[in-house]
Amino acid sequence: MLRSARSVSAPPSGVVALRSLVALLPAVWLVACGTGADRAEPASPETGQRPAGVSPLFEPLPAEAPAPADNPTTAERVDLGHKLFFEPKLSRSGVISCNTCHVVGAAGIDARHVAIGEGAREGTRNSPTVFNAAFLKAQFWDGRAPTLEEQAMGPIQAHVEMDLTPVEAVARLDSAGYGPFFAAAFPDDADALTFENVAKAIAAFERTLLTPGAPFDRYLAGDESALTDAQKEGLKLFQDAGCVGCHNGAMLGGSGFAGFSHAQGKGDMGRAAVTQEAIDNYVFRIAPLRNVALTGPYFHDGSVRSLQEAVEVMGNSQLKRRFTAEEVASIVAFLEALTGEFPLITHPRLPRASGVSR
Repeated sequence: MLRSARSVSAPPSGVVALRSLVALLPAVWLVACGTGADRAEPASPETGQRPAGVSPLFEPLPAEAPAPADNPTTAERVDLGHKLFFEPKLSRSGVISCNTCHVVGAAGIDARHVAIGEGAREGTRNSPTVFNAAFLKAQFWDGRAPTLEEQAMGPIQAHVEMDLTPVEAVARLDSAGYGPFFAAAFPDDADALTFENVAKAIAAFERTLLTPGAPFDRYLAGDESALTDAQKEGLKLFQDAGCVGCHNGAMLGGSGFAGFSHAQGKGDMGRAAVTQEAIDNYVFRIAPLRNVALTGPYFHDGSVRSLQEAVEVMGNSQLKRRFTAEEVASIVAFLEALTGEFPLITHPRLPRASGVSR
């Protein structure tokens, strides 16, 4: 389902407010977005009372993402970050942008098992979705960046991804005509066009990429018709089997780390590469499950294509339990209820100074 993008004061250019239009979209569009639009009957009113039997470990997805004191989510910063997220000049070839690996029109992923960057070089890990990343306790599969701002700096500089130095990135943006946009977004900075502010603007934009309104959120709010009977059965099994022990909170994951036996024996040592501690061998950030039905392939290495197989693997490796086909189908049904409403993000008009070709 598409929803209008929110902003702090005025909507950023290209992030279109279309509430009335979305209400008129043909049903086929809604089905194509995988939001369970087959339930055409009116939803029962939300009571504010959590249905009986639902774990207190679950939390609804907040409507807004908190911002750090040094990077408020202003309309000007979101607008600039929107442009920078789509800006191919931030890659050495002038072809790759943040949106290349985190496609906002495709649930924030690239659907590859691992990302492809500059010179067709393959990375070693799957590109996680950018949607709702603002609520994660740490960024990247190994948690090496605690904030969105720090995360935004990494891919631009990484040789396998965008392969630019901070100095090169700033020079390219300056020559393209970005100066006035940085000045508007960072009015208190004498030198507004800096690499640090590039990251701040991208992070501000990413804090607007939220997907509230999932059937599970409506269910938590007391609308017991928001889930089908199959999804309710899947929720019960998800809890009873112990999945909720790791996949909890507003993101149903993403707030901690866990060993992943499925990865053992492979080259990626996970968090140990960050901490240099043997105890962190094959430890990865617990995957958040918001919109998981749309964000395959799965796991840090993208080694599993289907959600059904991912559930089977998790049962075997993490719970030491072999789910039956019926149990897998039940859990998958519940996971499909975690698909929220995506904002409609258009491609922005990018600054281009006269006579500049790169």
